[in-house]
Amino acid sequence: MNKETILVVDDEKEIRDLITIYLKNEGYEVLQASDGEEGLLLLKNHKVHLIVLDIMMPNVDGIQMCMKVREIAEMPIIMLSAKTQDMDKIVGLTMGADDYVTKPFNPLELIARIKSQLRRYLKMSSAEVVDDNEIEIGDMHINIGTHEVVVAGQKVKLTPREFSILELLARNQGIVMSAQQIYEKVWQEEAFQSDNTVMVHIRKIRERIENNPRNPQYIKTVWGVGYKIEKDL
Repeated sequence: MNKETILVVDDEKEIRDLITIYLKNEGYEVLQASDGEEGLLLLKNHKVHLIVLDIMMPNVDGIQMCMKVREIAEMPIIMLSAKTQDMDKIVGLTMGADDYVTKPFNPLELIARIKSQLRRYLKMSSAEVVDDNEIEIGDMHINIGTHEVVVAGQKVKLTPREFSILELLARNQGIVMSAQQIYEKVWQEEAFQSDNTVMVHIRKIRERIENNPRNPQYIKTVWGVGYKIEKDL
């Protein structure tokens, strides 16, 4: 049985209870909060492995909570929202969320996404350091074992999803990878209108590893095709 703890933050009690039932049936421990303020308090007092976070809430909303969480922690965050516009999705992902599910949702799909995020996160947390798992590209050092990225001597914080994208491109230097390929390999599910999702993550990675994100040294855009990291930087 699973022993991981999931924090569910949503102002609708029916939604919290529904998700909780499905999570407990899978063996997870569940904490509930009705807004971001209560969620942040629970986060301080409990070890949480993943957060399911609604966007539209009173007091501290999901976007605000996501930003505060990313200042102190790197566990996966799955955003929930009744909104379907791309801009809402982009804002959530830009603030550090790892995935986005639109209401109304299929609880089984949400559980599958939670499991996928947890597998990646727990693998990262328990990984051992191996010399062969270090990649050096110019002034950038990527340690696959510890999920650490250092650029020009400065440690860079990436979300688990961002790290997975960077690792994928770093392991395939010189190869152009389309947004669809990146999505399917990193999210491990069929791509469906994935271009914006990948674009947002690439932009966030560039903001953290590049001196000039508008003229990137590491992650290059091949217009109309995809993204790549050049060989022999």
